[in-house]
Amino acid sequence: MLIKGYDLGPLVPGEPLSVHPGFWSNYLLAMCSDGACDERPVPEWFGEDGADADAMSEVLFDPERWPVFRVPTESGLGAVVIYRNLDGDYGTDYFLTHPGSSSVEQIASWDGDFSGTGLTWTELTGIADNPSPAAEGAQDTATRLLLLLPLLTDLDMPETASARLVSSLTAVGAPQDTASIAADHLLTHLARRSRHDPAWASPLSGN
Repeated sequence: MLIKGYDLGPLVPGEPLSVHPGFWSNYLLAMCSDGACDERPVPEWFGEDGADADAMSEVLFDPERWPVFRVPTESGLGAVVIYRNLDGDYGTDYFLTHPGSSSVEQIASWDGDFSGTGLTWTELTGIADNPSPAAEGAQDTATRLLLLLPLLTDLDMPETASARLVSSLTAVGAPQDTASIAADHLLTHLARRSRHDPAWASPLSGN
């Protein structure tokens, strides 16, 4: 797998990891590691446990294998998430892919804190709800939405956002009685660190 700018990185498809125990607690709770969350989140919210999370962490942050998660769409516009497992420079990078282009555009990164423009809820769900069966990458809409969730920088979310997130979490294995807790926790945290300015040009606008 080749992505410009990551020529020296041992990129490997990460999508198969999303069905393994420990993945979602690692992936989603990482964005709550900056101390902005009042309640300490736990893997059990996602139907996982500490052993699951620890084992998956070793896979996700392996310097010799950098997982890549692709979220393609029918239109050609999509997203790519890369675990940048450089020794001493671990982080997660988020990119958009554009129709008719083989290049990718970095729009955000996570290095202990979020930086970048991110996506609105409408942009995020627009990508999540339009998979491309002919392209390699995540096809399940619940998985796609959750992979894109750390990019959410939108305070103006519809009332249906929480229910949509709960549905996605239960679809990937979160227990019904804790999925709502996890969803509220994640959305509250995202709202606290949100920095989407309506005056900014959307990363999807091409401007």
